[in-house]
Amino acid sequence: MLELEHGFRIVDVYARLIPERETPAEGRTISPDRLEREMHQAGITRSIVFPPATAGTGYVAPNNGVARRSVDRPFVAFARINGTREPETTATGRLRNAVSRRADHHTTPADIERYAYDDRFHGFVLDPTVDDYPDEEVLAALEDVELPLIVRGGADAPPAVLAETLLGRSFPVVVAHFGGHPLDRSLMTEMIDLLERYDDCYLETSFVRYRDPLERALREHPDRVLFGSASPACHPDVAVMEILTLDVSEDLLRRAFSKNACRVIDALAPNAESRN
Repeated sequence: MLELEHGFRIVDVYARLIPERETPAEGRTISPDRLEREMHQAGITRSIVFPPATAGTGYVAPNNGVARRSVDRPFVAFARINGTREPETTATGRLRNAVSRRADHHTTPADIERYAYDDRFHGFVLDPTVDDYPDEEVLAALEDVELPLIVRGGADAPPAVLAETLLGRSFPVVVAHFGGHPLDRSLMTEMIDLLERYDDCYLETSFVRYRDPLERALREHPDRVLFGSASPACHPDVAVMEILTLDVSEDLLRRAFSKNACRVIDALAPNAESRN
């Protein structure tokens, strides 16, 4: 694809990086070098990266692999975490939560503290459709360290459940895909509505595809929208063009592309870039 020319500083809050010797169950895989080239081609100066979700396994080794492969690249590593709890909206979920216990592969409060004080990591990522939700002890540890959490939102992790389990706490929550994966406009609308209630909730733009929710969120909540590419599943050129073609002001584009993310995630700021 052609190199984009747009004049914006862009940071990407949602990109997957495959650690060494890892083979994802689904999705496209590219090397760190190619991911870096594609980001540069799209005019993206810095990218949050994390390993893919894998059911029933721990993430210590994949997280360390991502951190290692981010060295000397414009990548900011986030640690993927998992949990033991289901939403308590059904009798099955309540029963399972009553008897669930952490296994060796589950994230513990001590893991949260280790990641938080390891300067290689700058936040956390959770896919509740694969890894369930953290228990109260892990959530308390997340509140103690106050680093941002990116959570995959969609049909299997709808806005109401995210509000019940994660929102309203002392750490920022970035809901990926506007909470509507795959392409559920009603869930996106519901997630935008929740921004009125939760001050520390943000929406990430990858796989949204519809202009209306993107433009509405930017106009009504200009400080709460963060650009994400979902690379390598989507080429970052495509993700950038989807935002560039919105019918909003240049100021709102700058907020979505970098200003908002830099306010939430310190490691994405221009001064942090110069220190690395």
